[in-house]
Amino acid sequence: MQKFLKVFVFFAGILLFWFCSSAPKNAVQIRTNIHSIYLKISENQSPICYFEALMKKNQLVEIQTLIPDIHVDLKYSHVDNFMGFNMYGCLTKAYLLPHVTQQLANCQNYLKELHPGYSLIVYDAARPLQVQRIMWDSLDLPAHEKIKYLSNPWLGSLHNYGAAVDVSILDETGNPLDMGTPFDYIGEESHPSLEVFMVQQGKLTKEHVENRQLLRSVMRKGGFWGIPAEWWHFNAMTREYASEHFKLIQ
Repeated sequence: MQKFLKVFVFFAGILLFWFCSSAPKNAVQIRTNIHSIYLKISENQSPICYFEALMKKNQLVEIQTLIPDIHVDLKYSHVDNFMGFNMYGCLTKAYLLPHVTQQLANCQNYLKELHPGYSLIVYDAARPLQVQRIMWDSLDLPAHEKIKYLSNPWLGSLHNYGAAVDVSILDETGNPLDMGTPFDYIGEESHPSLEVFMVQQGKLTKEHVENRQLLRSVMRKGGFWGIPAEWWHFNAMTREYASEHFKLIQ
């Protein structure tokens, strides 16, 4: 038994060293990891974006083909995100599973019924698992804090199945409703579960919460539900259901 424990500790140490050394430590390493993915575009010699090819391979739907009046601004296709990097390269179109796209169309239609001049805006939709891994390894937070904002890639995010979407609402002038924090804000002010407390503390206003409640009611109409830590994130199914019925985007 003692010999077995020594062998187990030895190999556990090797595994831990490999995992720690493989995670990005700085901006240069993050760029290197992203670039290694983008190289596949040139290797493929295809006119289509590599990540877009992954979406089509998984039979996902480009949402504006079904919802032409919805707005799309993929935050991970430029630097306006918590990573500060373009994570998606040339991918600028949002993709979801076919029936999830239809659910989102129902949300958009319901919002238009309530406020004809308003529109949903999509900040993120289907996300390749490769990007999920880089995000997870690069976010400098303890694991118990990190899990509030990112799913562990070993389990997979619903984004990695095309079954989750990050959204907000644009008003009649095309400006986002004020939700109290930007998209991708890492902090308690972004937590729907803490909104009452945040208003009491003066960190959010009643208007911020009312705008979030409007977004939640619109998304619930299409069968989505939110999560405790991000006002912008909505799931269309459980992760267990997704893993049983659909493939990871990778």
